[in-house]
Amino acid sequence: MKIIFATGNKGKLREAREILGPDYELLSSADAGVIEDIPETGSSFQENSLQKAEYIWKKCGVDCFSDDSGLEVDALGGAPGIYSARYGSMDAAEGSGSHDFDRNIDKLLHELTVLDTKALLEGKPAPARTARFRCVVTLMLDGEPHFFDGTCEGTIAYERKGNGGFGYDPVFITDDFPGLSMSEISEEQKNSISHRAQALNKMAEWLKNR
Repeated sequence: MKIIFATGNKGKLREAREILGPDYELLSSADAGVIEDIPETGSSFQENSLQKAEYIWKKCGVDCFSDDSGLEVDALGGAPGIYSARYGSMDAAEGSGSHDFDRNIDKLLHELTVLDTKALLEGKPAPARTARFRCVVTLMLDGEPHFFDGTCEGTIAYERKGNGGFGYDPVFITDDFPGLSMSEISEEQKNSISHRAQALNKMAEWLKNR
């Protein structure tokens, strides 16, 4: 099955190809001639995912899917959430900014350190560093949207660990592989437990059984 994945992220595209396997020929947005930034102005992962899938469908008129995903840190009230990709450089007033994951991680670790220091000064326990990756995939078939989601639970490390993966992987310790960041486990291991793998596998299973 040939289908467009509404992304310009090479890491996401590589993961999706490995997760879905040879039954799917995945094309990127650029492969389909869409080189402009696709709007993401929703207030939730599902709204953003739907917005991107609808954009590709209206522009290309072919079956496609998109994902919107991000990191939720409990001690930060669920931030960075839908702003995960531009967290380190976003304009708080407009929610805009560039995708620079080194800056994103720097900001994330700094904000958690501030909370730890505040708790220490107040004689309180440091806040838990529990977090999760969330993903919502929107599949557009004949112009109709279908939604699939996935969640990967874990904690935030105190420093970067490992050289693999992308995004926040170097500071996310998954519950499935205790003590190891997402950057330290293999691609095969990551694709067996990640939030995106869960959502894409649900999509593939739905397509198989429809």
